Amino acid sequence: MKPVLAEAPVSPGSPRKKTIAAGPKKAAPRSAKAKTEPSRLDAMQKLIVTSLEDDKAENVVTLDLTGKAMFCDRMVIASGLADRQITAMAQHLREKLHTAGQKRVQIEGLGGSDWVLIDAGDIVVHLFKPDARAMYGLEKMWGEDLDEAVAG
Repeated sequence: MKPVLAEAPVSPGSPRKKTIAAGPKKAAPRSAKAKTEPSRLDAMQKLIVTSLEDDKAENVVTLDLTGKAMFCDRMVIASGLADRQITAMAQHLREKLHTAGQKRVQIEGLGGSDWVLIDAGDIVVHLFKPDARAMYGLEKMWGEDLDEAVAG
């Protein structure tokens, strides 16, 4: 004699409606994803800072965003005085990261912008002209003030 299995309750509606009713899938927390190990991050950060300093970047600041942001673990912010200097810093940095084995380096804002963003995976680099840097205030947005806001 075969065992009788209870039938699962059937909810009305199309598969799409059932999916919508179930809600969005929970994304795995960043810590569960494969992350770049700290020693690799430290080496990349050192390469980035050294490259920027070699190109005469001003006010180079690094921020540790581990656990604060989902898009990166570290942020580097620096200033350049002219479009040409900022463009050269970004291009030199891309070349050095490629040489170091970083496959995908994306750059936004090259060619006459007050702000160039370089996405090197777990590290994001912002290159500003001084006025634009003061206006956007990324150090204030992502710096120690963020820790106080989260704690309070």
